[in-house]
Amino acid sequence: MTGQSTIGRFSALLGPKGVITDQDDIAPWLNDWRGRFHGAAAAILAPASTQEVAATVALASDLRVPLVPQGGNTSMVGGATPPADGSALILSLRRMNRIRSLSPDDNLAICEAGVILSDLHEAAEAVGRRFPLSLGAKGSATIGGLISTNAGGTQVLRHGTMRALVEGMEAVLPDGSIFEGLDALKKDNRGYDIKQLLIGAEGTLGIVTAAALRLVPAIAARAVGWVGVRSPADALALLRLAEARLGDSVEGFEIIADDGLGHVLSHIPAARCPIATRTPWHVLIEVDHADMSEPGPMERLEGALAQAFERGIAVDATIAANDAQADAFWRIREAVSAAERAQGPALQYDISVPVARMPAFMVETASAAERAFPGTTASSFGHLGDGNVHFHVRAPSGTADGLAWIAKEGQAISAFVHDAVVAAGGSISAEHGIGQMKRAELGRLASPARIAAMRAIKTAFDPKGIMNPDKLIPRPGEG
Repeated sequence: MTGQSTIGRFSALLGPKGVITDQDDIAPWLNDWRGRFHGAAAAILAPASTQEVAATVALASDLRVPLVPQGGNTSMVGGATPPADGSALILSLRRMNRIRSLSPDDNLAICEAGVILSDLHEAAEAVGRRFPLSLGAKGSATIGGLISTNAGGTQVLRHGTMRALVEGMEAVLPDGSIFEGLDALKKDNRGYDIKQLLIGAEGTLGIVTAAALRLVPAIAARAVGWVGVRSPADALALLRLAEARLGDSVEGFEIIADDGLGHVLSHIPAARCPIATRTPWHVLIEVDHADMSEPGPMERLEGALAQAFERGIAVDATIAANDAQADAFWRIREAVSAAERAQGPALQYDISVPVARMPAFMVETASAAERAFPGTTASSFGHLGDGNVHFHVRAPSGTADGLAWIAKEGQAISAFVHDAVVAAGGSISAEHGIGQMKRAELGRLASPARIAAMRAIKTAFDPKGIMNPDKLIPRPGEG
């Protein structure tokens, strides 16, 4: 455990608002979102400026005190949970929540790490722009955490992950020095791109304190449709048809298995199936225009769906009549994870495979998992257009102790799913990161060259090993 004399050093540095030691106040931040990882920490350090972050990290380096950076604590892989032995302190960025500037002329927002995603959405909307990344945790996820995990979300098909949206960055490195890279330069050939190394590093190489983020024009008109299809192969055919007819105006394209929809209808109040027919699979598609040119998105989507019916791709479909109905369609998609959690214990996998192979993977791997582990059910949902779905294997009906089931079956099921992903040429982490949940599997499945390079980079940046210990980088011999 970290001693009181050490906590006193940080208290002298940050003042009474900058150090939290009451264990009741700390308790909500010691567990991961899924409830699978539990840590301990003597204090939460809460600096209010980049300079305070730098001073905090410098002191931690001198004292060799590990730090676990934390934003909204929405990690799906235990990436922001401190070690259980209490050896680390939590470094919270939540007080650093200013939008320093927002320029519609430059299409840039400069945000501190603690800015909540939904707050950025509202600020950008107020000046006729938008930040084109959204996800279910937008009301609590912070910009620093989204950058550190290279978050994806529902608009990746058109706009890319956070890696594509970060134009500049300010960060504190493990020795307490400040990396000043907020200038959003289109061309910068000064060697290694430090910004890109920090994106997706899960806080193991430094702490993001602010970022310059790319904005895009506000949506002038949109159309949101719900389409029932027979299979993921038909869903992919629908996507290719939509892309051919509608071009890059296709903003989102999500696929949901019917059992996933059923969980939402069972557990989320006021949720309704948008179409009359319960088909084996469902597609949510959004088409956006930044101007009011004709034909509008609704007419264009209607045309694409008419052709989908002609080709036998679509079974049933509807287009939202207004924004309220469109938002209701999206709430169904965003509620799938919460509904599945309410449904019962499950093992969740955030994976990607090449898009052309995804339909077969979704069907064949689910069937194979159910055969290999009798009583389980498996299905998937997510971002078909960019080859990333969330593949879930649910415990047998009536399983009373989910944690015990995971402890007994989790390793074997995870190895089964991940082996299938690798066999399909995919990645065991598409947008949630590695954290501590997938660290050993990364060590088992990644090439020796990849692991060696990651360890070398970690050692070069953080020779004392104080930044987010035991996350992302497999331990020697692990896997």
